[in-house]
Amino acid sequence: MLSLIIGALIIVIYIYSEFSKRNKKLKYNFEVISKSIFAVKVVFVSAIIAYITWILAGYNGFSWTVIIVLLVVVIYHFLTSSTVLGRHIYAVGSNPEAANLSGISVKKITYIVFGSMGMLSALSGILFTSRLQSATTTAGTLFELDAIAAAYVGGVSAAGGVGKVTGSIIGAIVMASLSSGMNLLGIGISYQYMIRGAVLAIAVIFDVVTRKKRG
Repeated sequence: MLSLIIGALIIVIYIYSEFSKRNKKLKYNFEVISKSIFAVKVVFVSAIIAYITWILAGYNGFSWTVIIVLLVVVIYHFLTSSTVLGRHIYAVGSNPEAANLSGISVKKITYIVFGSMGMLSALSGILFTSRLQSATTTAGTLFELDAIAAAYVGGVSAAGGVGKVTGSIIGAIVMASLSSGMNLLGIGISYQYMIRGAVLAIAVIFDVVTRKKRG
């Protein structure tokens, strides 16, 4: 039952977000896709979410870890896309000097971002420890590599000011799938680190090259 409620909530948030973005573009006379294609897109994505939710409901539903992660994603997606604080964070990330000249407190925004990062690191540590039901000194080794790679694969720019929370989650899913696949294939841990590092390097190089072309 909880899984179905969570799934319905995700669908409602997704539909609201899509309609909100479309209305904003129409308000400022930006080009948007036709109503028929937009409706097909919303229905198709909602159907996929509903199907995945139905499957998970048959396997004892969502774990509390998934629910907490979804809540964090929704909160931070809202903060970064629909609040003044989010716009200030993007501005500071893109160009701190210009942001400072426009009246944004760069030091305050930096403190908020680093404080938020520390809180999320602590939360991830708690979730990881609860999942293992034990704590070791080596737990979480090189997790920062996966986090950075997930962000870059999800569309974050090395120059800052670009990227979305939802994109980073997709990048995290890609990196998790990569790690799981390598474990199933029996690839050695040292080679796994090399492959994950190569994925990160390729993502950064791709970002730098495409940014130069746009420039």
